[in-house]
Amino acid sequence: MKSITVHHYDVFSNQPNKGNPAGVVLNGNDLTDEEMQQIAYKVGFNETSFPIKSNIADIKIRFFTPGHEMNLCGHATMATIYALKTKGLLGDKSQLSIETKAGVLPVSIETSDENELLITMKQATPTFEPFNGSRAQLAQSIGLEESDLHETLPILYGSTGIWTLLIPIKELKAFKKMKPNTKEFPAILKEMPKASIHPFCMETFDPKATMHARHFSSPFSGTIEDAVTGTASGVMGAYYGKHIMNNECDSFHLVVEQGQELGKDGRVFVKVSKHNETWDVEITGNTVHVQAFEVLLEKEEGFLKE
Repeated sequence: MKSITVHHYDVFSNQPNKGNPAGVVLNGNDLTDEEMQQIAYKVGFNETSFPIKSNIADIKIRFFTPGHEMNLCGHATMATIYALKTKGLLGDKSQLSIETKAGVLPVSIETSDENELLITMKQATPTFEPFNGSRAQLAQSIGLEESDLHETLPILYGSTGIWTLLIPIKELKAFKKMKPNTKEFPAILKEMPKASIHPFCMETFDPKATMHARHFSSPFSGTIEDAVTGTASGVMGAYYGKHIMNNECDSFHLVVEQGQELGKDGRVFVKVSKHNETWDVEITGNTVHVQAFEVLLEKEEGFLKE
């Protein structure tokens, strides 16, 4: 056995045990794919990230859920950059590029007026695809009735690096009664069986927030719910510009709140800019270090999933 140090960060919050937890393992270059997957499984967070050397960017980051590798993860990216910056591994760099399986993306680091590190990452170009399944079955799979769904706004698959199904909900009160039955998702999401589900609404707990959301994981990921979701918040910003603002504004900012139902209240700051016929999306968040702990790697195979 060998012992691996995992750093626990909470992202989209400056309070420990709020926001979205991510594990960061700084010696990714020393680990095999199998070992990375085993570490992520043992850590149990929605994502654990592994920064490694890149030949085409300042750094490459790999992301693993307990069940499989992901192309991109917003909050784990921010946790990784925060870890590298605060540990002096980035020097005085405030602009850098990261290589991911969703492409090479720019990241910037700045200090707020409150002397807090804020990390901004640009996401991949937003892409949308129609959902042609049953609205009633979809609502039932998250513990709702079809009448809880918004009547006019479209249900769409959206991606800025990873696919999720964006589901507009009429009222905030519906979110407290949501109970995801994730094993039903693949049969309902026939177009994209491995997609996650992201219900949202325009009512919020915080009057300063623009949108409220929850995020239910694909059953293939090994987790149930993401507390605060960067990638989904980003593509939701593009959805907002296209379907709620009806393309009438070329640039705007959103504040997305998430995690209240889990006691993990967090905020994602989203900037959306019109670019020709599509949108540029950036997300910004803060991060706090919670603790470091050890994970024992066993000589065991079978953690990698197809």
